[in-house]
Amino acid sequence: MVPRTMTRASRRVALAASALALALAGFGCGKGAAPGSGSAGAPPVVVSKSGVEMVSLPGGKFTMGADQGNPDEAPAHEVTVSPFLMDRTPVTHGMFAKAQLPDPSHWQDDPSGPVERIRWRDAKAYCNERSRLEGLTPCYDEKTPNWDCDLAAGGYRLPTEAEWEYAARAGSGQAYSFGAKEQLAQHAWFADNAEKKTHPVGRKKANAWGLHEMYGNVSVWCEDVYDPATYKSSPAKDPTGPSATEKDPKRVLRGGNWKATADMCRASFRQGERTGDTDACFATDFVGMRCVRRAAPDEVAKLARPKTQG
Repeated sequence: MVPRTMTRASRRVALAASALALALAGFGCGKGAAPGSGSAGAPPVVVSKSGVEMVSLPGGKFTMGADQGNPDEAPAHEVTVSPFLMDRTPVTHGMFAKAQLPDPSHWQDDPSGPVERIRWRDAKAYCNERSRLEGLTPCYDEKTPNWDCDLAAGGYRLPTEAEWEYAARAGSGQAYSFGAKEQLAQHAWFADNAEKKTHPVGRKKANAWGLHEMYGNVSVWCEDVYDPATYKSSPAKDPTGPSATEKDPKRVLRGGNWKATADMCRASFRQGERTGDTDACFATDFVGMRCVRRAAPDEVAKLARPKTQG
C-alpha cells in the first residue's frame, strides 16, 4: 500500500514500481511456472517489422509428453525452454504473400486462411524470406542438404517440438490446456466441426497465452527429426531432436488439424511426416506452419504492441 503522506510525484513512482513488481511476479520460471493462466497475466503481444502479431513467451520448465498417451509420447519428462517469440496464428496466405513465394495451398479463397500443403523445405524458405524482409539474419543455410538451422541467428525458423508443446500447454499439465475435451470445439477446427476444410485463423478461442489454433485447423511442421523413442534420451534443456541419419527423414508435425480426431488434438500427441521435399505430388492439405524466433529483451520491448490497440 502507498502511504498517503507521500507527495503526488512520489506516489506515482511507488505505484509504478508496485505494478512492475506484480507483473514480474507473474512471469516466474520455476517448475510448472507459467507467464499467466489468463488474459490478465498472459505474455505480451508484439508486432514484427512486417506486421505479424507474435506472443513473447518467457521460457521456463514444463512436463513434456505423457505416460498414458501413445508409446511415442512417453516417458513424460521435465524440459526447460529458453524465451522465444511465436506467431499468434498459423502462417496465413496474406502473410505468405509478402514473401513473394508460390503459395502451394489447396484453399486460397481467403487471405486470412492458413497456408497448407506446404513442404518442410518450402516452410524453411518462407522463414528465411521473412527474416530478410525484416533485416534479420536467416536461420537456415540453404547451401546444406537439410538446410541446417543456426539457432543462434536472430531470424525466423520453425519451432522445436519442445517449444511447440510448451506454447500449446500454456502452463497447463492437462491433455488440453483449456480443460475438458468437450470444450475442444471452442478452441479448434477438427474432424467434428471443420466440414472437411481449413478455416480463417483467429475465429476460435485462443489458449491462455493468446495463441490461436494450437489444437486444430492445420498441423504445423517442427524443426525436429521424428523418432518415436527420442524422449528416452532427450536433453532437459532446449532439446532439438535427434540428428538426421538418412537423406529425407520424417519430421515432426504438431497440433490437431481439420481432419484430426479429438485424441489427435491433444497437446502431447506426436506424428512424423515425410517432408515432401522430393515428392512432386505432395498433397497433405492439413499441414501448415507457424514461425518462431529468439529476440533480446530490448528488442521485444520495442516491438511490444501498444495496449490501446486491444
